[in-house]
Amino acid sequence: MNSIYQSIGKVNHNCGFRMENYRIWGSSIIHGKDGRFYMFASRVPKFLRFHPGWMIASEIVRASSDTPEGPYVFEEVVLPARGAQYWDGRSTHNPKIVQCNGKYVLFYMGSTHPFEEVTPETADLLDIHSKWCIVARANKRIGIAISDSVFGPWERFDEPILKTKPNTFYSFFTSNPSPVIDENGKVYLIFKSRCYHQNSYGRMMIGLATAPDVRGPYSVINTEPLFSNEKFGEIEDPHIWKDCHGFHMLAKDQYGTITKTVRGNGILAHSEDCLHWHLDKEPLAYSKNIEWTDGKKRCIGSMERVSTLQDSKGDITHLSFAVWEGSKGFSIESANTEAWNMVIPIQHTEKKELLLNILKFSTKNRSEMRV
Repeated sequence: MNSIYQSIGKVNHNCGFRMENYRIWGSSIIHGKDGRFYMFASRVPKFLRFHPGWMIASEIVRASSDTPEGPYVFEEVVLPARGAQYWDGRSTHNPKIVQCNGKYVLFYMGSTHPFEEVTPETADLLDIHSKWCIVARANKRIGIAISDSVFGPWERFDEPILKTKPNTFYSFFTSNPSPVIDENGKVYLIFKSRCYHQNSYGRMMIGLATAPDVRGPYSVINTEPLFSNEKFGEIEDPHIWKDCHGFHMLAKDQYGTITKTVRGNGILAHSEDCLHWHLDKEPLAYSKNIEWTDGKKRCIGSMERVSTLQDSKGDITHLSFAVWEGSKGFSIESANTEAWNMVIPIQHTEKKELLLNILKFSTKNRSEMRV
């Protein structure tokens, strides 16, 4: 087992972020200048099926806590709906918050559609084959918002930073951004995509875009996907970070083919340049089996949108996940099924070197891990 898997701590029942009448998804936590912790997350009204409701009615919110584990308390809607005429006018989702040159930069996915809003009275009409979903899914794009303060106001833009391109692996949509900004301001942006397959769309694939600074322009570097069903295996929700040993990635093993376990557990991978990736020798990074602080254990229906919180030295202190309580799937289960953001501590050894030691990988190991 790799260091992350071995270091996952016990979960406090009262951790994370929940909201009454909403399903919460996709957290990204940042340590504020005032010493408090701020979580940026997505929320979707509970009267909608979560999937595909997030495509048409998600909004990014901010919550805060005195501690990294929470509980987090809602503060405000950060990126609300702003009209069908905008690329992100109907939905903002899956945020990642970073700091760069004194600014706060919020990477996220946005979408729009030209139809009437779905209400509680018409919610049963919404499914993946409905007009709302067909258009909103095809309109998914990646964008940014910028602020001088974690409290806003946020500068939003009329265009996404990463559009689609015909006859590429990202011809259908771009989504789920995960950025790293180096000491020179260069942005490395890992993202999820799909391509058109005849008149529909293909399976999930992962790409890399770079930019000289957060405002762009962004250019996709790879011509073939970094991860796909044919290469390594299909993953979702990649989250990357960088340290003195290179780039590292946590992601959801979509079908369990990489970890050789059940679908939905997590993988760990490494790269020297963010373009050429190698699986860890022990790629299983986390599982859906958790242990509460009272000693009870549980298998969660889904743990997705993994993200890291790091201290001033760059060491990982916590992992956060979007948690789906049910086991039947997003599109099927009733309105009573909960979705919320869970925060799990990482337990370091006394010398605090466990993560660093295992994340190091020699030239020999890299050649052995190459796929």
